[in-house]
Amino acid sequence: MHGLPLLRTVSICILSVLSLVASAKEVPAPAEYVDSDGPYVFRNGDTLLARWICDDKVYAYKLLETPTTLPAECGYPHALALQPPAAVTTSTLPAVPRIVAVSDIHGQYELLRKLLRANKVIDTQDRWMRGGDTLVIAGDVFDRGPQVTEAFWLLYSLQRQAAEAGGAVHFVLGNHETMVLYDDLRYVNPKYLRSAQLLGRSYPQLYGADSVIGQWLRTRPVLLRIGDTLFLHGGISPEALQLALDPASTNAAYQASLGTPKAEVKADPATAPLYDGKTSPIWYRGYFDGRLDTAGVQSVLDQLGLQRIVVGHTSMQHVSSFHGGRVIAIDSSIKNGENGELLFIEDGKVSRGLLDGSRVALADGVVAADD
Repeated sequence: MHGLPLLRTVSICILSVLSLVASAKEVPAPAEYVDSDGPYVFRNGDTLLARWICDDKVYAYKLLETPTTLPAECGYPHALALQPPAAVTTSTLPAVPRIVAVSDIHGQYELLRKLLRANKVIDTQDRWMRGGDTLVIAGDVFDRGPQVTEAFWLLYSLQRQAAEAGGAVHFVLGNHETMVLYDDLRYVNPKYLRSAQLLGRSYPQLYGADSVIGQWLRTRPVLLRIGDTLFLHGGISPEALQLALDPASTNAAYQASLGTPKAEVKADPATAPLYDGKTSPIWYRGYFDGRLDTAGVQSVLDQLGLQRIVVGHTSMQHVSSFHGGRVIAIDSSIKNGENGELLFIEDGKVSRGLLDGSRVALADGVVAADD
């Protein structure tokens, strides 16, 4: 009889080890060679240290203080106007006449650039050209594709350029931002694991709080309300409604927890709702999989005083309207590197911008049947 509990304990231990091994195998092996990547820029007091990977070798130099201009070496192709540490983004903003939105870039910088150029968001030199308009990116620049670094620097640069023109660029955190920062590297492109090796840091440490982009990420929101439209990555579930009723506190909680180990944020009752894989704002898919019907969506909108919710995260072929326009899905599968679309909201009217620059009506989304 004494052998059965021991056998059960041994079995549990073996399963735990196998689980850990399986999880370890899910992280890709580093690439053998990195042609170009960077810059990664770190703060040390008033000094900035910029580092690139050029032909699989590290190139670095120091700059003093900010603002300053960092010339292009390899990786991101433009000089960068580096700014002082970013301020925390406001959670609720007044309505604006024109909004452009996109999500789930996943390292597809070239496709993003082509899409923004075709729709006259940026010019041929990748400079902001929408004047006082607003651009919203609903999360997930990290993972999968080979040009994550370039995509982040493009958005960072456009934010300053738009502000100078009287417009705005807002980056909303997605689940892949939180995953990389808490060291879940299952979807990281192998290129970046090689870059991390060469730079002598773990991949999450390349985006630590001492880095320019890492500090910028730690001041971005998860929930961004502009007028009567809420932008976020996953969605607001009925279970997480309270999080959306106080977006400033919710955003602050996310920002404070970024980079905390995955097991810790999921075990802490204060942060577990933020990272729940089924119901949290960065993971929810209930608008599309049959969990929430149109009446349920309307109830969420009514309680939040919204007209619509705009989300990424759930991949579609097109920017699509669900639940009679109450939910707009803008993850147009840019991650595949083949096609992508933008959402336009202009004086309350919605349309989608295509890769050839044309403008058409939103696609009609179909909600999956509830099993």
